Amino acid sequence: MAMELIKENIEYEQLLGEQTVDNMIKEEYVIPDVQPDVKKILMVDAKPKIVNKEVMQNKVYVEGKIKCNVLYLANGEENSEVFNVIYTKEFSTYIEMNGARADMGCSLECNIEHMECNIINERKIAIEGIMEIKLGVYKKYEFNVIKDVDSFEDIQLLKNPCTIDKVIGKANGELVSKAHIQVPMDKPEIGKVLNCDVIVHKGDAKLQEGKVQIEAFTKVKVLYKAVGSKELCNLEEDVFVSEEIEFPDADQFMENSSEFVVEDIEFNVKEDDLGENRIVDVEALVKCDTKVMHKEEVDMIEDAYSPSKMLKMDKKGYELNTMLGHNVNETIIRENIELDNNMPKPVEVIMSTGKVSVTDKKIVEDKVAMEGLLNVNVLYKTSDEDRYVATLNEEIPFNCNVDVAGAKIDMECIVRAHLENLEAVVEAGTIAVKGVARVYAKVNYTTHKEFLVDIVPLEDEVVKKKASITIYVVQDGDTLWKIAKRYCATIEDLVKVNELENENIMVGQKLLIPGRAII
Repeated sequence: MAMELIKENIEYEQLLGEQTVDNMIKEEYVIPDVQPDVKKILMVDAKPKIVNKEVMQNKVYVEGKIKCNVLYLANGEENSEVFNVIYTKEFSTYIEMNGARADMGCSLECNIEHMECNIINERKIAIEGIMEIKLGVYKKYEFNVIKDVDSFEDIQLLKNPCTIDKVIGKANGELVSKAHIQVPMDKPEIGKVLNCDVIVHKGDAKLQEGKVQIEAFTKVKVLYKAVGSKELCNLEEDVFVSEEIEFPDADQFMENSSEFVVEDIEFNVKEDDLGENRIVDVEALVKCDTKVMHKEEVDMIEDAYSPSKMLKMDKKGYELNTMLGHNVNETIIRENIELDNNMPKPVEVIMSTGKVSVTDKKIVEDKVAMEGLLNVNVLYKTSDEDRYVATLNEEIPFNCNVDVAGAKIDMECIVRAHLENLEAVVEAGTIAVKGVARVYAKVNYTTHKEFLVDIVPLEDEVVKKKASITIYVVQDGDTLWKIAKRYCATIEDLVKVNELENENIMVGQKLLIPGRAII
């Protein structure tokens, strides 16, 4: 009877490599004619965005743009006022990655490592800085292995459970955050919005049967200049957003990791019932990529033989990248920043912005240890009449440990950090900063596994057995399977002939091996 092989299709992805590159940003810009001359630069809010990526042979092509919002004090006949100007710079680069191919996937993370703005003259400024791009390229594997054999009567199979990390797919979601912010009566009417920012925090994805539930909070921050005045005010509102994505292969027992990116922000100032500009409508598009993963346990055939026919077997070895585990931890970052003597004394914080970045990571026993930086910008009111506002930029180091049971120093890890919350207040002449960073860590290890990919019976070759019984003395490393295969018997025959209670045997034990004779 013909042999029928039942095969299992295995698909998984493995990290080919990671690469971090720094791109120098240097550009000169002219102040628009409709705006006043520059006296002093206060702050540069730079936001990078990836618009296109393409994996190529041994490299990855990246296209993007950087939006820079520059706040500055203008030259005035009497008192200076704060103005802003927005510039957009496009960029493109190639990142070398040995072994990369067009059929591979990649992940990109883009951060501004440092950005400053200098005055060339009263009508021209220069923006310089460093943008860091973190690249990860993933190789996709697909192969068939034998799961079972049918229509072959006396074939003996040794099966062992094997755990395979499968990437089920990606659920791509778009969340729309809409904030309708009303300026309270104790604050002045809006003259001009100088900066509008949206930060995603408490982002989460929950897997359910056939769908993915994505939810997050978006903190909306609006900085504006009062109408007919140089006073600066800040507005904040937290907006909950959620979306349900159809994902037929998902269930609640699977695992996931999600990344949230604010793709676009639009705002519109409106009049209230009294005809005053006291309403700001902010709409932000947040994209979420949720990778759905599953540890699938499959009974794979480790070995096979036939007591009656010779078999030709083909085995192949694979280096499998297996996820040990992943986890999230939050850490509080605190610092009281002393101001230099040449800086005006703070009276009140108007607005604070910041971002966190990972500077180092390593695996220690049962955990991932990371080091990072919180880069914070603080805009504050001063007691100086000539410089009624000032800014402070500071890098605050921090560290965080993420528990991952079973982690060892020879394994690999992926770490991402995200700023969940940031507060800054004036405290005893210093700027007291408190931030909350959320750190995600995933630990992988590589294991070598061999799979049986083909079995062919050799029709003209019949197993020759001895006519008599053989007495065999069990050696170190022997198993009942190995002995039965060596003598072309079956485990069932050995258990029956030797009256064994189970398949456990001991070194030095004597076993009867049946031959062609009927026992």
